[in-house]
Amino acid sequence: MLDKLERKLGRYALPHLTTLLVAGQAGAFVLGRAKPEFIGKLVLIPSLVLQGEVWRLVSWLFIPRTDSILFIIFELWLLYMFGRALEAYWGAFKFNVFLFIGFALSVGLSFAVPWAPVSNTYLLASLFLAFAYLNPDFELLLFFILPVKIKWFAYLTWIGFAIAMAFGTWQDRAMIFAGVVNFFLFFGHDLWIRVRGTGRRTVKRQQARIAASKATHTCEVCGLTDLEDPKMAFRYCSTCVGKRGYCKDHIKDHEHVRG
Repeated sequence: MLDKLERKLGRYALPHLTTLLVAGQAGAFVLGRAKPEFIGKLVLIPSLVLQGEVWRLVSWLFIPRTDSILFIIFELWLLYMFGRALEAYWGAFKFNVFLFIGFALSVGLSFAVPWAPVSNTYLLASLFLAFAYLNPDFELLLFFILPVKIKWFAYLTWIGFAIAMAFGTWQDRAMIFAGVVNFFLFFGHDLWIRVRGTGRRTVKRQQARIAASKATHTCEVCGLTDLEDPKMAFRYCSTCVGKRGYCKDHIKDHEHVRG
């Protein structure tokens, strides 16, 4: 469906959306350092939007999540890297759709608690989760020293979301939901295929173990049973400890078990 939409609407996609987000947050950080009250003007508070401050519907995306110069550089670098990688992988249109789904849901659900400020943390975290899903073995330097695969940071993020869903406020739950729906819309089918594939492999292994337990003869090397190949000649090794059977292909070609 996305491919059809892209053919019809692709020309309307905003190119370099990641660059826009990074530049907006960098600008907000600088202005916030000069005038700390400036950041408060960007926060999405639905009740203030209803009073005419409509710029808050968009400006909340540009709120930096730290006031440290060191950490803002690191955070914006990660945001740029994750976003640009996703734009390159999906193309501008699909990347726009991914962000817009989370953005629209976050804004819409925020009006359920109109006096509460809304954070962009969960929406931007969805970019990280998408990047980690597509590049699970990419390494980040923990404390700028220890290389850790990004999938482990993603697992910790999901655990944090689960804890917040269980013990957080209703607004927290709504924002987490809004922030990850796009992830499951884009990757849900692939996840389902993986789960089904894992389940089928587990069933096959269980069936193989059950078949082996019912067999009269089983090769210790390849696992072949007389149920799978009734014509196979099985022999038992007098050198190996215990009653250990082997098919004709491995009776003379196996490592003896000494105990």
